[in-house]
Amino acid sequence: MSSDERQAPVPEQDEPGTTVAASIAMKHRAGGVIVPITTALLAFLIGGLVVLATGHNPLLAYRDIFNGAGLNWIFHPTTNIANTAAYNLSQTLLQTTTLILCGLAVAFAFRCGMFNIGGQGQYFIGLYVANWLGHSFAGMAPLPHILIAVTGATLAGAAWAGIAGVMKATTGAHEVISTIMLNWIAIWVGEWLFGDGGPLQNSANKTVPISNDIADSAKLPVFWGEKELQGLHVGFFVALAALVVFSLLINRTTLGYEVRAVGFNPDAAAYGGISVRMNLARAMAISGAFAGLAGALDMLGYLYHYGQSDIPVSSVGFLGIAVALLGRNTAVGVLFASFLFGALLFGTTHGLTSNVIAPDLAGNLTYIIQGLVVLFVGADLLVLSIWNARKKLRPPHRPAAKHAEAAA
Repeated sequence: MSSDERQAPVPEQDEPGTTVAASIAMKHRAGGVIVPITTALLAFLIGGLVVLATGHNPLLAYRDIFNGAGLNWIFHPTTNIANTAAYNLSQTLLQTTTLILCGLAVAFAFRCGMFNIGGQGQYFIGLYVANWLGHSFAGMAPLPHILIAVTGATLAGAAWAGIAGVMKATTGAHEVISTIMLNWIAIWVGEWLFGDGGPLQNSANKTVPISNDIADSAKLPVFWGEKELQGLHVGFFVALAALVVFSLLINRTTLGYEVRAVGFNPDAAAYGGISVRMNLARAMAISGAFAGLAGALDMLGYLYHYGQSDIPVSSVGFLGIAVALLGRNTAVGVLFASFLFGALLFGTTHGLTSNVIAPDLAGNLTYIIQGLVVLFVGADLLVLSIWNARKKLRPPHRPAAKHAEAAA
């Protein structure tokens, strides 16, 4: 073959799926998995170092947390709730139920570019309303009574968060400041409601600052375990359904498109004819609805009453922030992050009963890991840069056949 007939060398083609656009998309998808996994591993690693610094074995501590959360049930499944592992797992799933909804309350606002730090207050408002409606209408049929209490609590949470949303939309008040203030208002409202002479204080014993018990007709059915032992109630499936609703709402509806558009760029969204103000208020209200629903399920599912002294120590709404951040504001991510933190919450309080870890550290290990997750979750760019830098360190690979062709 003459030199004229010889074809010009064909430029090297990228391997299938490695075009520039495909590469960017792949890195984005990879980052969506790598970052939360790396974040969790770093948090557990540093938490283990803290345990080690106290003179205890972190591997044994994490083993006890694993068993305390009932995760060992996976290897020896049984339907007998009297089994310790089965009971512990049911309690972990109770925590997971609440955390899913509190995580969604933060995640939905995030998708609209807002930081809803008021999930705790919205959770409390839902819990108060559920207690009020659950105690009222005694003797009503269970289904309508439950629906009234759940719906009322969900709407109350939406209205409470909507205050911050309307303030953001109309006056530009930052939602972080307004939701923090609303949290404190919700706390003091509960102190008054359940306190001495409060309208929701237990009418049978006016000397105890605790709420009325809800009626039996308002209690959620338990499908695993005994109601008296805080069995796992049907609210667990409601939380799973909320994940589906969240995903469909964000990804498959006009409302979700507008919410995401405002979150990406409010100026561009407004230029495209999207009402930024309406979506800010609407997104915050929907976020509050998730948190209010969480309060309703807890009250109707296993709490049944709430004490004045219980209010200051509750932090499930704030834990929802870590859940949303670790879950990258996606339905699947929130599910796994909720299960992780639910296992930590119950596992650290019921698994670390031996001398494996210092007693004063056992109750705070969850909060240490939670804080580390929030700290590291902002390291997306750093983690991705390190992950992608490995490709630059690899020597360029040229197949032997191409080397031979070039030599000819």
